[in-house]
Amino acid sequence: MLQVLLLVDLDNDTSVPVFQVCEWHSPEQLKKLLDLELRDGGEAESEILQRCRDAIRYSVKTSHPRFFNQLYAGMEPYSMVASFIAEAVKTNLYTYEVAPVFTLMEDAVLRKMIKVIGWEEGGDGIFNPGGSLSNMYAVNLARYRYCPDFKEVGMFSAPRLVILTSQECHYSISKGAALMGIGTKNVYTVPTDERGRMIPSALEEKIMLAKSEGAVPFMVNATAGTTVLGAFDPIDEIADICEKHNLWLHVDACWGGAAIMSKKHKHLLKGIHRVDSVAWNPHKMLMASLQCSAFLVRDKTSLLQHCHSARASYLFQQDKFYDVSYDTGDKSVQCSRKPDAFKFWLMWKALGSRELEQRVDRALAMARSVWANRNYQQYYLNCFSLQPEYANVCFWYLPPSMRNLPESPELWKKLHTVAPVVKQRMMKKGSMMVGYQPLGEKANFFRMVVISPQVSRQDLDFVLNEIHNLGKDL
Repeated sequence: MLQVLLLVDLDNDTSVPVFQVCEWHSPEQLKKLLDLELRDGGEAESEILQRCRDAIRYSVKTSHPRFFNQLYAGMEPYSMVASFIAEAVKTNLYTYEVAPVFTLMEDAVLRKMIKVIGWEEGGDGIFNPGGSLSNMYAVNLARYRYCPDFKEVGMFSAPRLVILTSQECHYSISKGAALMGIGTKNVYTVPTDERGRMIPSALEEKIMLAKSEGAVPFMVNATAGTTVLGAFDPIDEIADICEKHNLWLHVDACWGGAAIMSKKHKHLLKGIHRVDSVAWNPHKMLMASLQCSAFLVRDKTSLLQHCHSARASYLFQQDKFYDVSYDTGDKSVQCSRKPDAFKFWLMWKALGSRELEQRVDRALAMARSVWANRNYQQYYLNCFSLQPEYANVCFWYLPPSMRNLPESPELWKKLHTVAPVVKQRMMKKGSMMVGYQPLGEKANFFRMVVISPQVSRQDLDFVLNEIHNLGKDL
């Protein structure tokens, strides 16, 4: 839809390459092109329409089939329609009286997600503005369960608390520890194996280390689909350890949660029915419109409510004429909250669970086809000896000048400089977008994330050939 709009609006401007993923400009150049100044007087409608065209033209086209840069991509039409409706209705999801339809829709979506996870006795949940906040909810709930007095008395009521998480976890865990006064030094990172998965025996060692120091471990964060490598921590084994030590087990499944929709791939989340809470972002693999993020908790005692309630009397009167259990706003740390669940509900209604399952299966099959590509095996060095575990394809590009060099620190030093140059060239050309990063001691490598059903085999071949064309002189 966005590309069609571009074609219509810019049809007469032959200088605009409409099929580019991006039209790159430096910040200073872009400031001049956009006319960002806000003035006392308003502009004519024709000028405002041009501002809209400019916003589209100079934005990155994340719905382009050659956008592989992030953990989201593509355009989901039903979810986009839901976004338009939600903005037009312009309501706030804190009480049933102002958002009756969206309150019931959120409840229905949460119940279905809880069922998919496998919590047979039910649970609770809430949609949040992003997975980072969902992970922070988990930290806060885990702390509240361990020490309920913390809510009123503060940090003076608790000993030194420790969170345990893998070294490949999302940075929101450390941010949450900083925000809540736990402290980033009290986030103990657990070593991972060669695929980026938490090592259970190392987790047990870290728990015992924290206890020996007089600290109190209270929570373990496992990851289902790490940001860079797409790795899945062994949830079942981690759950055994958490039960042994009475620790809250949270799973950050923001990226990998969609695998549970697939009969073929749900084994990646084996044991998730045993955990205490889950963060899951339908706006990632399932392609709901940004943002659409759920926090789910295996609790029927209103823990979310008790932990976050402020009992604002102007909103949450207990003598209303309807069932006030549908006033869900006091479960949230926010007041204003958008009806993000509607974006997932409408697309799920339109597509059905089978289509969502096929979407996951196709994305993973396409990602693995990159690994099996002849050109990939000729020009690229895989970060793993095995095929990708999820939709993250991680690799180094070897320019011709480096292919016959023996493996050595000097080779890796040279290889470290390749990805940034290739990325600069691809951005300025606008032909595609693929991310890169270092990881631990690994040199910079590309991370290609395959999501959108619009992606074809030809697009995947194009990426491999284009990286080679952009970097073969290095």
